[in-house]
Amino acid sequence: MTGKRKIPAAVVPLTSNTAPDGTSQRARAYQGFTQQILSGGIRSGQFISQRELMTLLDMPLGAVREMIPRLEAGGLVKTVPQRGLQIAHVDLKLIRNAFQVRSMIEHEAIRHFVHSASGHELEQIDASHQDVLRRASAASVDSQLLDDAQAIDWGLHDRMVDALGNEIVSEVYRVNSLRIRLIKLENSVITPARLIPAMQEHLRFIAALRERDAAKATELLEAHIRSARDRVMNAPLELVNPDIPTNPAPKPRPKTASTRRKTT
Repeated sequence: MTGKRKIPAAVVPLTSNTAPDGTSQRARAYQGFTQQILSGGIRSGQFISQRELMTLLDMPLGAVREMIPRLEAGGLVKTVPQRGLQIAHVDLKLIRNAFQVRSMIEHEAIRHFVHSASGHELEQIDASHQDVLRRASAASVDSQLLDDAQAIDWGLHDRMVDALGNEIVSEVYRVNSLRIRLIKLENSVITPARLIPAMQEHLRFIAALRERDAAKATELLEAHIRSARDRVMNAPLELVNPDIPTNPAPKPRPKTASTRRKTT
């Protein structure tokens, strides 16, 4: 029999746009952008060029350019003529909208999770929160505690949303979470002062989940989200966006003919 020999899938060479793990470079660039937001390497309102992103993410320019439409569609960046890319600017409208989207999605998620989560999973979730509280109450607090607490906090919310089994909702929620986390405030992340109250708020609605009480769990979750939103909404505007000066210098008034005569 004649014809071209079929190359086994296992030995087909990877394209230049694919990583060894099968992830596209565009996806890896997006993951890197996400990590920069979470770590504070990228700030709200910041202007950044494509080449600066290429260096920051350690990705080729082509992958960065392919990623940008996804960022623009998610409202995470916008292109400003002659200025380049601007990271989403945080203002009170964005905060209201982002928390409204979060509340809507998590309201549906917890009503589903209260019935779908196994008793074993809820027990593990409860234990991880109790461990954070124990470490927070210790005489000497370890340096890893805040990072672990933040991961447990965000991880629970992500898990409830993912349990819906709806990839579209999960993607919308992830993008919206990035908007919220662009708010570089002590109000939007766990700090030593907020650690214990935040874990206690979680434990209250976790207890309702373990009791399979959907109404109570939903009420406590909404109070938790409202508390987080109010901390940001009630913060001084210069803390919401550190780039805004507290008392901007007044613009000098243009000299008129009368003022010119007085100064001559």
